[in-house]
Amino acid sequence: MSDILFPRTEVAGVSLSRMIIGTNWVLGWSHRTPAHDHQIKRKFSDGEKAFPLFKTFLDHGVDTVMGPLQQEKVLQDAVRIAQERTGKQLILIDTPVINVEDSAEGRRQARETIRRSKEFGATFCLVHHSSAEKLVSKLHRTIDRLPDYLDMIRQEGMIPGLSAHMPELVLYSDENEYDVQTYIQIYNCMGFLMQVEVEGVHRIIHEAKKPVMTIKSMAAGRVSPFVGLNFSWNTIRPCDMVTVGCFDPEEAEEDIEISLAAIERRRPNLERRASLNINQDVLK
Repeated sequence: MSDILFPRTEVAGVSLSRMIIGTNWVLGWSHRTPAHDHQIKRKFSDGEKAFPLFKTFLDHGVDTVMGPLQQEKVLQDAVRIAQERTGKQLILIDTPVINVEDSAEGRRQARETIRRSKEFGATFCLVHHSSAEKLVSKLHRTIDRLPDYLDMIRQEGMIPGLSAHMPELVLYSDENEYDVQTYIQIYNCMGFLMQVEVEGVHRIIHEAKKPVMTIKSMAAGRVSPFVGLNFSWNTIRPCDMVTVGCFDPEEAEEDIEISLAAIERRRPNLERRASLNINQDVLK
């Protein structure tokens, strides 16, 4: 395994590791089966259990984490414990679901939700796609009232962005020059959960005016890390990022090595997978 610290990029003046720690495989959202969800929740029943995983990432310079910070105590505790024990600071990307009702009460609740992101230490606040998509007008190519919520984020001292599962969010935000400094976009070689073809999202990422944080790189375990991560790293821009979810420190070590090898254009330094016949995958 490589001892090189992971490469970095910059978003709105903030230095981030190009690999982002994903949290679905800590919070129990496998995108596979209820049994997988339960397996994750049993393993990470509290934040303490996630410390070895977070420490592995931090040891390699992967210091950026994405998730619903204010909604999940396990994640809050995992971040706190990792920072206290390693003495290293994590850069937090919160993805809150906010009330986007066009009413005084809706705006009050939205502001309170955004304020909690700041209270829990988020540097970036990216409006969750389930909220942002309610504001999209395909007819007018706008995201109605989005600037109101972006301004709330700025008022709390955080950097605004969008979780853009719906590719139009990237297009319309750029066209209207909204104060969006980065995007989350689903992107993987299978097209898993993507709303348009892989080639279309590839074009959107490459033409985006701001850095893109890609997610679901391994299609929630449907492709191997070697396949999924090589695809992602070799088809995004140097400013973009890849979010990786892992189940334990060994998986994190492998994903980091595969990713570094892809960036450095070399073979990853990994042992072979176990097999009854260790030579069955070698051409004679």
